Amino acid sequence: MKILIIGGHGTIGSRIVEALQEKHNVITAGRSSGDFIVDFENEQSIEEMYTQISEIDAVVSIAGEAKWAPFSELTEKDFYVGIRSKLMGQVNLVRIGKDYINKGGSFTLSTGILADHPVLNTTSAAMVNGAIHSFVKAAALELSHARINAVSLGVVEDAYEKYQDYFPGHNPVATSRVINAYLKSIFGANTGQIIRDYA
Repeated sequence: MKILIIGGHGTIGSRIVEALQEKHNVITAGRSSGDFIVDFENEQSIEEMYTQISEIDAVVSIAGEAKWAPFSELTEKDFYVGIRSKLMGQVNLVRIGKDYINKGGSFTLSTGILADHPVLNTTSAAMVNGAIHSFVKAAALELSHARINAVSLGVVEDAYEKYQDYFPGHNPVATSRVINAYLKSIFGANTGQIIRDYA
């Protein structure tokens, strides 16, 4: 299979690339590194990336950011950071990519535990994750030739030390479970699913 991974050099992305590259043709793309450079917030950049890659069997997005701050301090501009990046970046990967992906292919988007179990300072990020969940469920009804799912993880093992203060009492998700969540979306038969692992 030819698998395009957006964010393939990040904490999670690099693990997914390692798990797939032995048996599959893995292509990476990112804002500053990868086989292709793509501006996640620019639909023209996304389209240009797709035109350079033919016969794609799966698109995996592990990219996008949102503003973390106390709700009382968030401005409208702050909310648009997540809307433009993590939400519309991933929406556009599917909206544009549906014309480039092979029949029977799949899209895998990434969200996280905040959609279901938000913590302090994550109003914007939680909102964006929840919106992506709704998008996946609705888009699956109309994507006739491809599947679409979202992987929603808790704090992953590799990043636990960095984020543990934000998630008191949360158990880190083991790397093997992280990988399996993405493999389930890429190679499984389900569509319109939110594949959760909150450990």
